[in-house]
Amino acid sequence: MEFGTKKHLRCTPYRHFGHIRLGHIRRATALAALATAFGFIHTAGAAAGPADISFSEQAEWAQRYDADPRLSVTRSNTPVLSVQTFSATEQAIETYRQIVANGGWVTVPAGQTLKLGVSGPAVVALRKRLAASGDLDPSAGASPVFDSFVDAAVKHFQARHGLLQSGVVSKETFAALNVPADFRLHQLEVNLIRLRSYSGNLGERFVMANIPAMEVETVENDVVATHHAAGVGKIDRQSPVMMTKAIDINFNPYWTVPVSIIRKDLIPRMQKDANYLNDHKIRIFDKDGQELQSNQINWNSLDAVNYKFRQDPGGDLNSLGVVRININNPYGVYMHDTPEKGIFGDDDRFVSSGCIRVQNVRDYVTWLLKDTPGWDRAHIDEVIRSGERVDAKLATQVPVYWVYITAWATPEGLTEFREDIYQRDGFTPVAADATTAPLPQMQPQPQPESRSVSASDRVLEPMSDNE
Repeated sequence: MEFGTKKHLRCTPYRHFGHIRLGHIRRATALAALATAFGFIHTAGAAAGPADISFSEQAEWAQRYDADPRLSVTRSNTPVLSVQTFSATEQAIETYRQIVANGGWVTVPAGQTLKLGVSGPAVVALRKRLAASGDLDPSAGASPVFDSFVDAAVKHFQARHGLLQSGVVSKETFAALNVPADFRLHQLEVNLIRLRSYSGNLGERFVMANIPAMEVETVENDVVATHHAAGVGKIDRQSPVMMTKAIDINFNPYWTVPVSIIRKDLIPRMQKDANYLNDHKIRIFDKDGQELQSNQINWNSLDAVNYKFRQDPGGDLNSLGVVRININNPYGVYMHDTPEKGIFGDDDRFVSSGCIRVQNVRDYVTWLLKDTPGWDRAHIDEVIRSGERVDAKLATQVPVYWVYITAWATPEGLTEFREDIYQRDGFTPVAADATTAPLPQMQPQPQPESRSVSASDRVLEPMSDNE
């Protein structure tokens, strides 16, 4: 749960499209084809439902909309960790080597926001840049006007880089556009090594959480079964790269506040707001299991670290939401639901202290419990609705891979890039040619010391659970 200001709820369609090659579409019909491919962006508001839709329903809408059969071809069903992705990435490397050999691409002058209707030299540069990376067919011309062809190409570019497909070239899109071609080539080469390291038998059923992409895939028989947006670790509270297994699931879980959070976050909150514990249904227990009242604690000292603080179950408030998925690891991290589902509509979902929050967690645990007798979706919904603490042990533990992949390609011809948020690629755009790419780390990495969070923030955020 984010110890921070609640994000504005934004429901956005998902971001992955096949690489549309307009060279095979007559110019007279290209606009109609693009409207078919991208037009749902403009109708998203109408699809969201009534204006009085509840918070939880609205927050989950994006995933349901993504499952619309009309959009089934927009995301590859090929797992990121697969031989097919490895081969497609090899081909993408050859393509980018040719782009680099041809001089790369031009820089798009920043400063003016570029969008439909804007005109000027910057739009000419934008057209050249998008054409160089295959997002805009060269036949669209070199007009200085930002027209519907450029709008569709910008959305396509944004989709490949994990950005909100607004068609507006603002700060984040300018930054991605102006990453040099040789940097992108090096990024692909580094990640090819990482993909190769996962080329063995990962299991007939497994879970992949790609940290820089902020996404989770469930994979069965070499096909993506479900896809989920995810909230992952902040830069100073990083999610570890590791190979592990999902072992059991806690429904309507308690959350025990770790000592580090009591010391750094909870005490400052109580100093500012004496009702914080009551408002967030957090109870205090001594070493004998006796419940105490908050006025029995000296909040102007570290007295609180001697007690156990436990948050009651409740999906609308509990930091873990309604589900916690336990995975074997030495860092006390896990995967879980969240009451702050609005974060799944944001571009930047580096919001946790290392744990991974999963959108549409009920679909995820239904898939995990598929082979566990008695745990179909109806029973899962019933247990969650009851509000009672219930545990489910997986009949067969499922392999889980938390990976760090910042560039890859799909068999459909789409080349994806994500920001190297943890700076693990080993180079920067300026020094891309001067640094040798490191081998991927396949074991869990030590985590940095958790930082103190502002007492003005709203809620506590789970790290390790001492319960």
